[in-house]
Amino acid sequence: MPEAPPSLVNERFRKEDAGATFVLESKGEWYHAGFHLTTAIVGPTILTLPYAFRGLGWGLGFFCLTVMGVVTFYSYYLMSLVLEHCEKAGRRHIRFRELASDVLGSGWMFYFVIFIQTTINTGISIGAILLAGQCLQIMYSSVSPDGPLHLWEFIAMVTVVMMVLSQLPSFHSLRHVNLASQFLSLAYTFIVVYACIHAGLSKNAPRRDYSLESSKFSVVMSAFTSISIIAAIFGNGIVPEIQATLAPPVTGKMLKGLMMCYSVIFITFYSAAVSGYYVFGNKASSNILKSLMPDEGPALAPTWLLGLGVIFVLLQLFAIGLVYSQVAYEIMETKSADVKQGMFSKRNLIPRMILRSVYMIFCGFFAAMLPFFGDINGVVGAIGFIPLDFILPMLLYNMAYKPSRSSFTYWINIIIMVVFTGVGLLGSFSSIRKLVLDVSKFKLFSDDVVD
Repeated sequence: MPEAPPSLVNERFRKEDAGATFVLESKGEWYHAGFHLTTAIVGPTILTLPYAFRGLGWGLGFFCLTVMGVVTFYSYYLMSLVLEHCEKAGRRHIRFRELASDVLGSGWMFYFVIFIQTTINTGISIGAILLAGQCLQIMYSSVSPDGPLHLWEFIAMVTVVMMVLSQLPSFHSLRHVNLASQFLSLAYTFIVVYACIHAGLSKNAPRRDYSLESSKFSVVMSAFTSISIIAAIFGNGIVPEIQATLAPPVTGKMLKGLMMCYSVIFITFYSAAVSGYYVFGNKASSNILKSLMPDEGPALAPTWLLGLGVIFVLLQLFAIGLVYSQVAYEIMETKSADVKQGMFSKRNLIPRMILRSVYMIFCGFFAAMLPFFGDINGVVGAIGFIPLDFILPMLLYNMAYKPSRSSFTYWINIIIMVVFTGVGLLGSFSSIRKLVLDVSKFKLFSDDVVD
């Protein structure tokens, strides 16, 4: 008996795959992908950019920010081309791990990508809950400076809200949430830029100092930690899963989504980095809002305006937490759900509610226990985003399309892979080193987020 063509095998498998059917349903348009991409990349982590610049200085900071932007756009575009190439060959992949395993022909790559994606997703979910809890704490402290509530209690409140929102069943169902997220990111960026300009012109303006660390070793370590943070800010790691939400055929749709996303990136990233670093220099906090609302002394911008910015940040963090939880949910439902029964059947609804709630409780617990927002960004960037976003897409393209070894594309891809492998290794070392050094600065369930 002749074998069924790959496209039919793929389709038959999808019909039996609850993770694909329920979580990664393919109904979206290109602008929906744009909303998802923007939420995955343009988040409150951009408020960390002045902090990243303080380890690089003006020149290297601009250079690294620009290079990361160009390389990630190119990387995500190559990834979309590889996915389209596989789809035309009858193998539509909707998961990063399956794509890597298929193109590279290595079973271990499947588990490697699962490990890296899980590291990214969990790290960002923890960071989002932590920062959201900090936003609530900032608002509470401005109203009741000596109030009895602690940071871990605000993190618990955020976790409860995330447990409720996590019940939205599919990635596609987040399209309206992510549209709102896009406007929120623009809104709080403009607020922060105006607040920084106001702070810089006020009589209480901080003294500007752009000097780097005193020792050469510390300068190098700080630089690679900053590079890792920028990589995390530009990172995505879920491009195949986002492309999976598009209704087929997908040809050309992701490029339009990327153009939308990077238009927002250009506006937000540069304005936040320049305004924050210009005003606060090497005293910039890992959350620039904390620099604008210092613990001692008056706020450096109108309190009502900063409060509005904090509310916008808080609301967007819920969207980011949801987006980066989708791969975890898809893995859970592939194993726990019965595709033969409805998405909202009791058989599937109860396990979904339990598993997603437990996942959020896990993330919330670690956010409360380990408040290292800036350091979490650095470690996630070095260990997670650099391999997935700066190395694997180029390797996948060279393996799938097999460009000539004398071609410009082939060697550009090789150079990017080699350079960012080195950056990733050094960034991992420097980020983990800083994390270890900061352990002495906090207590379990501390009230302060360590820079």
